[in-house]
Amino acid sequence: MGATSVCGSSELGDQEVECEKVCCELTRWARMNRQAFEILHGERFEFGANWTRFLSVLDEERVNVATTSLCEKLNAETLAGKTFLDIGSGSGLFSLAARMLGARVYSFDYDPQSVACTGELKRRYFPGDDEWVVEQGSVLDRDYLSRMGQFDVVYSWGVLHHTGNMWEAFGNVEPLVRGGGKLFISIYNDQGGASRRWEMLKRLYNKNTLLRMPLTIYTLVRQWSITFLRDTLRGRPLASWKNYKNSRGMSAWHDAVDWIGGYPFEVARPEEVFDYFRKRNFLLENLKTCAGSIGCNEYVFTKGDPK
Repeated sequence: MGATSVCGSSELGDQEVECEKVCCELTRWARMNRQAFEILHGERFEFGANWTRFLSVLDEERVNVATTSLCEKLNAETLAGKTFLDIGSGSGLFSLAARMLGARVYSFDYDPQSVACTGELKRRYFPGDDEWVVEQGSVLDRDYLSRMGQFDVVYSWGVLHHTGNMWEAFGNVEPLVRGGGKLFISIYNDQGGASRRWEMLKRLYNKNTLLRMPLTIYTLVRQWSITFLRDTLRGRPLASWKNYKNSRGMSAWHDAVDWIGGYPFEVARPEEVFDYFRKRNFLLENLKTCAGSIGCNEYVFTKGDPK
């Protein structure tokens, strides 16, 4: 029952609800404008625009591959009865995969275009579904996260290193996993000097629009020239490029653009990530490294029950 106002009415509760709605909208507006400001000044890559273009090539095969890869990494055939938090949902592909596996899904992203992409996939596959929530939010916003509760699976693939404060993001993510739940993250590998040079190129990409296509071509040459040559010598030109979607359902072109444009940019050695979460009662269940390359190391942790 609402408290009585100075006017003698009992509508203060409703007023508080309306005030909270207004505050949420103002906060959302501020985030959108900050994100737009960062993009305009070359301080942030327009991730959502890249994911919007990716949706044009998303098909059932890619969705099936993503669903299968999620099952394999989590060592589970189904997520029925589980709750799944997708931090930085991007295209929404893995939120969709989790929902298809039966999980109750909560998706959020800092980028409004990424939120729109995730919302579009929900509209296509699960219209009007109350078991899948899509919102805009930041993993660095502790007030926002504090209202979420805890989840059986917390998933954040290739996101936390783009926040501008990766270690703070780690600290914010950790409480969201319930005891016995799983944390599935991927973090850019620290290559030392090579990572510093890539960071410089990423800054150039975002600061200067004229350099974007040359830098994208440079990235493709660095990442794919040996593979193209090997496939050609084996009589299967472009085979690896065409089969790229078979790993996680992703697109080689859009991932290359995401790589060169992906800024802010932070990295970590596998042992640093392992030590951080081990000290916080997380047990490493699955690790896939990128073998010292420029890609991501993938980690699946299980959170121990509080002692």
